[in-house]
Order: sequence, then C-alpha cells, then structure tokens
Amino acid sequence: MKAEDFHAPAAGRLVATMDGALAFVPAPLPPTIAYDAELVLALSRADGALSELSGLGRQLPDPHLLIAPYLRQEAVLSSRIEGAVTTLSELLIDQAGGATTERGRDDLREVRNYVTAMEHGLARLAELPLSLRLVREVHEQLMRGVRDGTSAPGELRRLQNWIGPPGSTLATATYVPPPVPDMTEALGLWERFLHERDTMPVLVQCALMHEHFEAIHPFLDGNGRVGRLLITLFLVERERLSQPLLYLSAFIDAHRNDYYDALLRVRTEGDWRGWLLFFLAGVAETSERAARQAATLMDLRERYHELLRRAPRAVALVDELFRSPYVTTAGVAQALGVSTPTAKRAMDKLLDAQILEDMGERAWRRVFVASEIMRAIETPLEDM
Repeated sequence: MKAEDFHAPAAGRLVATMDGALAFVPAPLPPTIAYDAELVLALSRADGALSELSGLGRQLPDPHLLIAPYLRQEAVLSSRIEGAVTTLSELLIDQAGGATTERGRDDLREVRNYVTAMEHGLARLAELPLSLRLVREVHEQLMRGVRDGTSAPGELRRLQNWIGPPGSTLATATYVPPPVPDMTEALGLWERFLHERDTMPVLVQCALMHEHFEAIHPFLDGNGRVGRLLITLFLVERERLSQPLLYLSAFIDAHRNDYYDALLRVRTEGDWRGWLLFFLAGVAETSERAARQAATLMDLRERYHELLRRAPRAVALVDELFRSPYVTTAGVAQALGVSTPTAKRAMDKLLDAQILEDMGERAWRRVFVASEIMRAIETPLEDM
C-alpha cells in the first residue's frame, strides 16, 4: 500500500507494521452519510424487495423446501469467490452419496463446511446474539479440516495478514488490515456497533457492518466467506428476513471487481456512498431474483402434487426433491422412513411422470435427478 493512495482521514488511519509496511486501521462506525436522492431511492427499492421476499417466506407452505437449495447454492458461489471450484450439481450428487472426484474432494469439503457454518449460525441465533463469540463459532465450523490446518479455525489471527494477487507480499499487497493490537481494538468497537439498534436503517447498518468486518480481516483465512455469512445472519436476527432466503454471493460473484473496488474506495476515498449503492443494488436484485425462483419452484411443487395426488409416498418424495434434486434409492428409503421396495415404487411413479431421470451408476450407486427442479434452482445469473 502507498500512503498517497489514502485521501480520507475520516475513513481510518495508516500505521506501520512490525515489518515497516503500512497497514490500515478503519475509523469507528458509523460514518457520516449524506442521504441524497439516489441513495434514498436505492434504499427504498432494496427495502421493498427484501420486505416482499420476507413476506413470501412467511406464506410458503414449507419454507424449508427452499432454504436447503438456496443455502447450498450460496455455499457454492461464496466458496467459488475464494477459489474453491465446485458446482451445485457436484455438491448435491455428493450429498446424495454419488461419486466425488479426487480433484474436487478438498473443494467439496470447503463448500460442505460453508453449509454447516450457516446452519450453525442460524441455530445459535435462537440462544446467542450476533457477536464475536458467534462469529468465532461460525469460523470454526467453516474452516474445520481445510487448508492443511493453517487457517486456525475459530481463532482470531495473531499474525499480520494482507490481501493481494498470488505472489504478493506485505510490501506489495493491495490492502493490509490492522496490526493485531489495532485489530483487537477495532473488533471491540465493531461488535459494539453490531449491537446498536434503531439508530439507522437496518440495510445501511448491515452494509457498514460487512465492509468494516472485511476491513478488519480478523482471521488468517475465511474472512470473505464469514463476512458474507454475516449479512444473512444479521438480517435474520433483525427480523428483516423471516427465513434465510437472501444470499448475496451470486451478485458479488457476477460483479466481483466492482465489489472489491467499492470496498477499497471506502478506505482510500471515504466513498461510503458508492459502497452503499453497490450493496443496496445487490440486496434489491438478489431479493427480486429469489422471489422469482421461489414462485417458480412452488408452481412446480403444486403441479407435481396435483399429478401424484393419489400416491402419498410419491408426493412425499416430491418434497424431498426440492430439498435435494439428486437422490438414490437408499437415500429415498431413509428420507421417507420406508423399505427399499416401497422407495423404489415411489421413485417409479416419478420416473413414469418424467419428474425423475436416471443418471446411471456413480460409485456403485444409481443416482436420479429431478432436472426441472434443478434448472429452476440454477436460474442463470445474466440478470445479476
């Protein structure tokens, strides 16, 4: 980092690391924000779209049918941003007991950990406020058993880290977060801000919370994924989301350079407005897309239920397919609590109705897929 690139003392200050490089210490939140017409309009659109999605979550006959595929799609995309290359199909086939290639095993573990971390965080919100303690628990779940154990799961960093392209050093890094003593103080102030209520719009507080966490970068690894998990956890805790159906990684992945540029401009230029406009656009577009997906999936469910209404086991299997569109006979028997022959009969009805397709054997298990459901979950991101 270069001192001449930082023009906004109100955003934070530069300090020297033990190695003599420069590091950035963000100023305590909140900053002064001027709500001009464009920002107010962006906030209104995002708030309206989020409210519609939250309302939809309350109306769904079984919102858990959507939570599972949405969360797994988020896990794939958030991990992809950090370099773990796994498709949603690979994750779901692995979950169903199909074959996993050696090439993708480590990446799949990271993606599975993301799902576990989010589920852990959501469950803990019932008994623990969003806090540093919960953040550390989520990080421990996320990083357990990955990166050769060098990520210190659940532990705040004790060493200086930095952000930059492969091969960069502390001296050539794009961004250097606070040294450990300054990091500890900044995290305490961040947590205090996290607990503030009724002082600003919730979406604005969420955007500030996320950017500040990324600026502090309190872990050796996994900061980006934890920061994105925190967005959903924050909105659920504040009851702005009735169900965890909003995930921003699809938007961030589609606009990755803009995302990192907006974060960096907060620190170099104090451009909070630019960051808020980016974040609010992401909330609006992602909420609208999630609502469209939910409508498509629920229409499919209603059509399948009507088609199979005389076969209760087959109807029950349909709902399992919305949780995971890839299944095996053994998995269906376990999910429905029936014998293998009964599971096969239910699957045959879905095969006859062309709801299920036989993918053939994978790792000595025959895998089946509900292709229409899978296509609806994997809605193209061109509109992002």
